[in-house]
Amino acid sequence: MEPQLIIFDCDGVLVDSEILAAEVESKLLTESGYPIEAEAIAERFAGLTWTDILIQVEKESGVPISASLIEESARQMDHKLRHELNVIEGIEPVVAALKYPKCIASNSTSASLKMMLEQSSLYELFAPNIFSAREVGTRKSKPAPDVYIYAAKHFNVDPARCIVIEDSAHGVHAAVTAGMRVIGFTGGAHTYPGHADKLTDAGAETVISRHRDLPAVIEAMAVWSEAV
Repeated sequence: MEPQLIIFDCDGVLVDSEILAAEVESKLLTESGYPIEAEAIAERFAGLTWTDILIQVEKESGVPISASLIEESARQMDHKLRHELNVIEGIEPVVAALKYPKCIASNSTSASLKMMLEQSSLYELFAPNIFSAREVGTRKSKPAPDVYIYAAKHFNVDPARCIVIEDSAHGVHAAVTAGMRVIGFTGGAHTYPGHADKLTDAGAETVISRHRDLPAVIEAMAVWSEAV
């Protein structure tokens, strides 16, 4: 079954921002009395908003988390994104050559997405079809499936005809719950041992670590579905 829409997560798929977020978040949590390494942040919490991470940490540990951490994280992330952000290797020519309609569905804010994507040709390649989960539809962030459902409705496409590229188990869960097929991606700097298995366990049909493999995998998935 030929796909009709390719949906990309942004952080950790298009731009290498997840590792920067993990560095900031681990530092702030450790300073607040919840010691955690950046690698553990990436493995446990990648794909969640910072607010959701704070809520989960407070529930788990009983350590009271200051609301000021939200503002401080935003300040530090803005600096890192402007000065340390890299585009994931190989993504720009792959996106430019895609023959299918495409969009972005992310937990990041629209302002953050625009700032990150404008550091490359990616913003022009996707605009205006760049959807922030917190700003469209029900405004529920992943792992809720809502932003993916919104994207499919925007393009008037059956979710079953959508293929999602995701780097986090939370994001994979969101896409699978939306009724979509998922390709896991482990090519970001935040990847960790067992990353591919975690994405597969969450529902990804296959996992790639290089964007140059994406076109062939998309075409193969069309054949897989026809053979089922």
